Amino acid sequence: MANRRSGSPPQSGAVKYLAALLLARDFETQPLFDGLAGLFGEVDYRGPARPFGKTEYYLEEMGPDLTRTIVSFAPLGKAPDLVRVKQAAADLEERFAREGRRRANIDPGYIDYFKLVLASFKDGPQKIDLGTGVYADPVMLFEDGAWRALPWTFPDFRAGTYDEELAAIRRIYRRQRREAAGGGKP
Repeated sequence: MANRRSGSPPQSGAVKYLAALLLARDFETQPLFDGLAGLFGEVDYRGPARPFGKTEYYLEEMGPDLTRTIVSFAPLGKAPDLVRVKQAAADLEERFAREGRRRANIDPGYIDYFKLVLASFKDGPQKIDLGTGVYADPVMLFEDGAWRALPWTFPDFRAGTYDEELAAIRRIYRRQRREAAGGGKP
């Protein structure tokens, strides 16, 4: 409380970076995972590739039979670095594009104790402008021991498709925070 009275805000805690990867059919994933690890650190969780068919938004650019995979990265980060993370992900998408079309769509974001936030270049009523054309999109909340969708949550997340993956990543995050605090409860 003393910090609030003195005018300086409390320090925010570390967050767990992750990415929701939308991949074109027959996309060779290992070079992408190597690139992601080079940018964000070792992948410490990799969910299964799940069919993605809740929207045709990406059909023209990326083709049919897309899959989505959720991954997280070992190093903890800071929420304000989301702008840099989104820009680095976009550069990686360009590296794997063919004939001006993306083969991988990388939606980076983070989990903390309470929420899943993804970064976006698209504005929207719920999105928070972080500057330089990057927006923070709160996608899910963690309440009463479960992930909860919000009115604008993407259909595949809303359907609970990735709840197990998000729960596993949150458990890794909680363990990392406990270890960083010296084994105490977060």
